[in-house]
Amino acid sequence: MSIGLIALLDDVAALAKVAAASLDDVAGQAARAGAKAAGVVIDDAAVTPRYVVGFAAERELPIIGRIAVGSLRNKLLFLLPGALALSAFAPWAITPLLMLGGAYLCYEGAEKVYEALFPHAAHAHEEATEAGGDAQALENRRVASAIKTDFILSAEIMAITLASLPEGSVWTRAVVLAIVALGITVAVYGVVALIVKADDAGVALARNRSASAFGSLVRGIGRGLVKGMPGFLKLLAIVGTAAMIWVGGGILVHGLEEYGLPQLGHAIHAAAGTAAHAVPALGGAVEWIVTAIGSGLVGLVVGGLLIPITSHVLAPAWRGLSRLKPQRA
Repeated sequence: MSIGLIALLDDVAALAKVAAASLDDVAGQAARAGAKAAGVVIDDAAVTPRYVVGFAAERELPIIGRIAVGSLRNKLLFLLPGALALSAFAPWAITPLLMLGGAYLCYEGAEKVYEALFPHAAHAHEEATEAGGDAQALENRRVASAIKTDFILSAEIMAITLASLPEGSVWTRAVVLAIVALGITVAVYGVVALIVKADDAGVALARNRSASAFGSLVRGIGRGLVKGMPGFLKLLAIVGTAAMIWVGGGILVHGLEEYGLPQLGHAIHAAAGTAAHAVPALGGAVEWIVTAIGSGLVGLVVGGLLIPITSHVLAPAWRGLSRLKPQRA
């Protein structure tokens, strides 16, 4: 009995070592895959705050919470099984779906640029594409729009993650994708919540009544946050809009390369390489900036073309379908 018990304990210990090694492998794969998707994650964090600006302070965290739940639902319920299924049964469909999402990001970003440059015309475009409503309806539209944008960025994150994983068990790949999805969602929307509520934190710090030097420092930090956050949020909105355009444009450029049309991508890469060689001390940063500008120009052109198509074709067709639904019910 004692020998059998010892053998059983040895087997348990061996299984525990295998399980620990598997967990370490999964954690390592998740960390490496998350690092490769970091660029899109930063874009996601820059894009989201603009959907919250303009609402009452007490609605900011609930709105972020709704968007975060929608983001997690996007990743775990739709994108994770969809990515695994497509990679197994229809890998040819991944590129066109990503390009469709990239075109949507280009449209969203170009629409914001159009709104900034031509506010009256943009107002007419908004009336053509959105129904009116009260503050709750506006919040619902903002949340829905944010979740749609997040879906595209999340699809890019999941695609990058899946492409970086070695061949292996479908369950291992699923677990890694789930870990990356959960970690990225918590990180992105945690940062977004901190950014959006920083001005409220500044007000609380500025009200500190301590007469000590530390209290004076705290009040100074609070006043700095209160004064600086509006400008920072405007800057972040600009960065978020630019991020949508260059990420969308980059997806389209890479998609064209996949379909045997590499000329545009080669031109952007050549320009980036030339600029990097001209400034060797900052070669990597310059190459990234020029690549982003090239992708952004592509995204801006595509998004600009989609604005009238959306106003005069897609939006009227969608409203027609929406009016038909109650009749069918």
